[in-house]
Amino acid sequence: MTNDGPESSRRTLWAIAGLVLVIVVAWIIYHGRQLQAAAQGGRGGPMAVAVATVATGDIDVRLPALGTVTPLATVTVKTQISGQLQQIAFKEGQLVKRGDFLAQIDPRPYQATLEQAQGNLRRDQALLANARVDVKRYQDLGAQGSVAEQQVATQKALVQQLEGTVATDQAQVSAAQLNLQYTHIVAPVAGRVGLRQVDQGNYVTPGDANGIVVVTQLQPVSAIFPMPEDKLPAVQKRLHEGAVLAVEAYDKANTTKLADGTLQSVDNIIDPATGTIKMRAIFDNQDGALFANQFVNIQLLQDVLKDQVIIPIAAVQHGAPGGVNSTFVYLVAADSTVSVHPIVLGAADGERVAVASGLKAGNIVVTEGGDRLRDGATVTLPQATPGTPAGAPAAQAGGGKHRRGMGAHKWGGKPADGAAGSP
Repeated sequence: MTNDGPESSRRTLWAIAGLVLVIVVAWIIYHGRQLQAAAQGGRGGPMAVAVATVATGDIDVRLPALGTVTPLATVTVKTQISGQLQQIAFKEGQLVKRGDFLAQIDPRPYQATLEQAQGNLRRDQALLANARVDVKRYQDLGAQGSVAEQQVATQKALVQQLEGTVATDQAQVSAAQLNLQYTHIVAPVAGRVGLRQVDQGNYVTPGDANGIVVVTQLQPVSAIFPMPEDKLPAVQKRLHEGAVLAVEAYDKANTTKLADGTLQSVDNIIDPATGTIKMRAIFDNQDGALFANQFVNIQLLQDVLKDQVIIPIAAVQHGAPGGVNSTFVYLVAADSTVSVHPIVLGAADGERVAVASGLKAGNIVVTEGGDRLRDGATVTLPQATPGTPAGAPAAQAGGGKHRRGMGAHKWGGKPADGAAGSP
């Protein structure tokens, strides 16, 4: 048996290296052809895309902000007198009206004080009545020369003195009545009561820092939010026109609407540190969806632009071709070819955007699949579904998944009749 030794091993290594090189070259050629086919945007065949018909409609100009729910009134209910807390009449978290009974302090000491003051008043009133009778009698005797003028003057002074005493007694009676009334504690405002700060049976005084309970007014309730100072002129202009600006409050995730309200007021100073100005919106909050100090996302409806040309935001392309800052759409022609069409965008509203120039109602634009297209590529338009309103975005052809887009029927737009074409 012949064995070439090292020479045979070298030939084997060269054969393996050649095989690996052939495989690598074949993979590079195959991958390059795949990339070329993808870059050609379907040059070998039509590309399936989703489209939408350009419509006309109204665009809401909304200003977003981050706000905090702020009650119109937050009152710490404190006792105005000292005494033992006999009764707590509210339940924690209960909604109360102004004047509803909340707590009772032992009234007996204050009832006794009131009765004592009333007794003093009746005594001094009797003395005053007798002194007035004496003045009348002394005046008659003085006219006859039976008594000295000095005695008449002294009796008149006594009457005035007793009148002052009676006035003091009446004030003491009023004070005692007020203190007795303070033993019956009621809600100073309508709202929701919080957790009680003291238990029944405790001795309470006006100096207690925490009070008995905190009542927060939540119906209506406000939300305070900062707005950039460059948005202020437009808002002020609308307010000076007498417009009532609608405000919507959304949850922290900005997905669920919590309440509808209106803009109530604008602060009188701009914060120089942040360049913002505070605004206050009012919400009825009848369902109690808003809580004090809750974080909310605010949408301030500044204006409504009428009869705008509207497309879905999904149809808008940015960058090349046309430069880094270019904005364009793929416009579908009647022969199912697409062309790069520059546009100028206006205000946006959710998934819709207004087109200031470059399109007209009735044009058809690509909303899905534009990343695979090039200027002049042929596309496959989706088949119209029976009962689908004109201008609604259609699904991809070929049985693909349906794309949830913004059709003319959803925009509230009025698509014009006619086939697709350049504006």
